[in-house]
Amino acid sequence: MPQVALITVHGMGETPRDYAAGVFGEMRTRLGPALRERAAFYSVYYQDILQKNEQTVWERVDAGSKVHYDQLRKFMLFGFADAAGLENRKEDPGSVYELAQGQIARALLAAAVANPANPVDAGMPVVFLAHSLGCQVLSSYIYDAQKALGGGRVEAGIWRDIDAWSRPALGRLLTDRERHYLAGGTCASLVTTGCNIPIFVAAHKEMHIKPIAPPTPMFHWLNLYDPDDVLGWPLQPLSEGYRVLVEDRAINAGQGAVGWMLKSWNPLSHNGYWQDREVLEPLAAMLRRLVA
Repeated sequence: MPQVALITVHGMGETPRDYAAGVFGEMRTRLGPALRERAAFYSVYYQDILQKNEQTVWERVDAGSKVHYDQLRKFMLFGFADAAGLENRKEDPGSVYELAQGQIARALLAAAVANPANPVDAGMPVVFLAHSLGCQVLSSYIYDAQKALGGGRVEAGIWRDIDAWSRPALGRLLTDRERHYLAGGTCASLVTTGCNIPIFVAAHKEMHIKPIAPPTPMFHWLNLYDPDDVLGWPLQPLSEGYRVLVEDRAINAGQGAVGWMLKSWNPLSHNGYWQDREVLEPLAAMLRRLVA
C-alpha cells in the first residue's frame, strides 16, 4: 500500500498528457522493488484548458504569415499565452486560473484515498514536483488555500469558495480534514525546477512578496535552476520569507537527456530538468525518507 504520494505539475508550452511518465519510471527504478509499491504517482494536467486555442492561433499565423524561427516562436506563443491566460481575468467564475486549481485539487483527492488503511485522517504525506509555470500555479494554489483556511479573503480560484467548487465537482461538501489535505496540509517536500515565480512577483514591493507557509514541520522546498536557463530563477533573493524557506541549488540541467551537450549550456536547458540526475536523485531521496 502507498505511504507517500508524488504529484507533478507541468510547466508552460505544449505538453502531452503523459508528460510525467519518464520521471515516474525513474522514481520506481530508484526506489527499487522493496520500496516502489509504497509510493503513489499522480500528475496534474491543465494544458488542455489552454492548448486548443493556442494551437488555432499558431496555425493561422503559420499558414498566413512569413515568420522565422518557427520552433522558438511556437514555444514563446504557447508558453507566454499559458502565463497570460492563467492570470487574465482570474477572478471570473470558471476562469483558467480556477480550472487549473481544480485539477490540482482532484490529484490531491485521488492521493487522499489511495491507501484505504491510511485515509485522509492519517494524512499520507505528499511530495510535489513542479516545473516552470507549474511552480507559480502550485504556489498560488497552496497560498490561496492557506489564506482561505486561515479565515482570509481569497479573490480567485477554487479557494474563494471551496464548498461552491466541491458541490458540482464532487457532488458533496468536503470534510474539514479533506479541506486540510486538499490545501496541501500534508506536503512534506516541494521540488521546483526552472521556476519562474520571480517573473510574476518582481514588480511588487518586497513587503508584499510572501511565500507559502511551511505546511508541515518537516517541509523542505528545494528549488533547482540552471544559470543558463533564462526562465529558471533562484527564489531566495525575492524576500526574507523566501530566503528562510527555500533552498536554491544551481545545476546543469539536461545532462543525461538525448542531445544534452547541445542544450545543457543554453536556454533550451529549460526543458531538460526532469531527465537530469541532479533532479532525479534528490527527488528519490525525499521519497525514500518518507517510505523507508
